[in-house]
Amino acid sequence: MSYTVDAVSKAIELLFVVAEHPGMGVTELAKRSGNTKARAFRLLTTLEESGLVQRQMPMATYGLGYRALILGTSAQGQLTLINVAKQLLDQIGRECNESVLVRIRDGLETVCVAWWDSPHAVRIHSQMGERRPLAVGASGKLMLAHAPAEVQEAVFAAKRERFTANTIMSAAELKKELKKILAEGVSVSVSEKTADTVAVAAPIFDAAGTVVASLSMTAPSLRVPPDSLAGYIDIIQSGATRFSRALGHN
Repeated sequence: MSYTVDAVSKAIELLFVVAEHPGMGVTELAKRSGNTKARAFRLLTTLEESGLVQRQMPMATYGLGYRALILGTSAQGQLTLINVAKQLLDQIGRECNESVLVRIRDGLETVCVAWWDSPHAVRIHSQMGERRPLAVGASGKLMLAHAPAEVQEAVFAAKRERFTANTIMSAAELKKELKKILAEGVSVSVSEKTADTVAVAAPIFDAAGTVVASLSMTAPSLRVPPDSLAGYIDIIQSGATRFSRALGHN
């Protein structure tokens, strides 16, 4: 027996679509959420009346409302990982003097949940909620390496998008890369997602020893020559260890 309420489930999913794609009208939101236009409009109207979304005129597009901000603020205050990030990211970022961020896995993607921007004029910027496919970039490969077998098989079987000439497209090559990451305890990406960038990622463990997130550094290639990469790896691995200890991992 299922105790879920279909209308509530549909409304919640639509709310996430609005959060991830602000500025869209009802037609596009209906298409992305798998609803008819009429049903999407009714759900949006209900969410608008509750203050979770707001309709922006004159184009009748939708964005999050003020009560969504309350939810987001409360969630950040309650989530231990985010609290730890607030304590540690600034320090780790200053140690490497490059942008650092925390990502978690959500299905077949990684999501940025915390970040610290490099003070350099030229830097790699991230933002809350930014999504990337697994298997692409340092954090994606790291989270995939520690993902359940069924998640890995889904990624291996799926068609992958090529972002740069360095994007790993072969399933065999990807499997080899994941074994290397598990053996070395760190993931490195050179221009896999964005050209002329370097990224390093290390796992964050919870008290049960499960990898719950990745800590990564990303920077323009010109500031990370090969002979300095080891230093950044040390900083990120040390930072990930501090994260893990703060989450109760011994």
